[in-house]
Amino acid sequence: MNNSFLRISIWVYLVIFFLYLLGPLVIMSVTAFNSSAFPRMTPWECLTFQWFGELFQDQRILNGIKNSLIIGAGTVVLSVAMGLAGALMLTQIWPKLRATYYTIIIAPILIPGVVLGISTLVFWDRINRMLGLGADSVLSNGIFLTVIGQSTFIASYCMLVLVARLQRYDVALTEAALDLGATHAQAFRKILLPFMRPAIASAAVLAFLASFENYNTTTFTFGEYPTLTIELAQKVRYGITPSISALAFIIVALTVFFALLNEAKLKRQELVAAARKQATVEELAGKIKLPSFFAGNMAAVLLVVFAVATITVVGTATAYNPGQCIANVKEQKRLEAEQRIQELRKQREEQRKKREAEEAEQGGDQQSAPKPSNNSGFGNVFAPNTLGGDTEEESSGPETPPSNNGGFGGAFDPNSLQTDQ
Repeated sequence: MNNSFLRISIWVYLVIFFLYLLGPLVIMSVTAFNSSAFPRMTPWECLTFQWFGELFQDQRILNGIKNSLIIGAGTVVLSVAMGLAGALMLTQIWPKLRATYYTIIIAPILIPGVVLGISTLVFWDRINRMLGLGADSVLSNGIFLTVIGQSTFIASYCMLVLVARLQRYDVALTEAALDLGATHAQAFRKILLPFMRPAIASAAVLAFLASFENYNTTTFTFGEYPTLTIELAQKVRYGITPSISALAFIIVALTVFFALLNEAKLKRQELVAAARKQATVEELAGKIKLPSFFAGNMAAVLLVVFAVATITVVGTATAYNPGQCIANVKEQKRLEAEQRIQELRKQREEQRKKREAEEAEQGGDQQSAPKPSNNSGFGNVFAPNTLGGDTEEESSGPETPPSNNGGFGGAFDPNSLQTDQ
């Protein structure tokens, strides 16, 4: 019972973990095929491929991809070179200084990207002014500043990868080459470099991916060359479209493709090594019968399935026309909108009738109620009839001339200015 409960708990945990990890990517990939103008998975409207077409027609996105590739290539070259130099120095430096040197090399990883971006921009701007160069010089170029800014911390990642590989290197191989007459350059190029090649490839991939997705440092250094992340951030700020989902789907598809390709290649190497290990002397002297590419290689099978599915989707996209479906959805939305409008009008009409009935009822209550007294203790000064003249009872009596005795001896009498007849 305990073992069964443990296995079930592990599987539940794995399912929840992968749903949390891959769920957003799956949802975003599905929204790339929905005809809705806003990226959403539900309600589903129509299957469409128009967002991929709009993506490839967006010049800002294409320009951002181009700049990201250029900056990524420059960052890979600079970061891998600095990382390899740092790794070699770490293995050859005085042992008592290794801890201090290691801390200095790793420090850029702990510094926020915003600080690195601002410091890179300020530093190279001062260098540019000291040299008397103009604003259009190489030192002020956005690509140059971005490569320098990203390499300051990406080189540390590369060094960690290369140090892990370099720790398994046998220094006796280099010493033997030097004893046999090879120079240091020849020993490095023919012995150490082939041994470090897998780690260099891994560091290059890591550096490119870190450069491609970097935003904090690039925000302050890109200048006139915005990268893909900068363009996406600006688009999200002003409203996104499913073309962003199409771009995400393409990136996910390429990642899965290269992951399967690498796994199939590694599995193939293992199968070939096992076949050579089990081969006889005669087979080694002749031609070894190697297993097929798909035998025992599940990654290769998945790679072929993925390639066939991709070709099928592309072929369907060129022949499929969702125009009628989209027109039906628009008509359905129009009918639903008209129905909502009619319901709102009906509700407003009912509210208006209810309001009129309440007002009529209140008016009847006011007519049957006695007139309010204006005797508020101020001598009817605030009575509404005081400004409208005498009441009907007073107007029925004889007309009495107004008195002009205002206390000033009739000085303000309007007839006082007229002469006697």
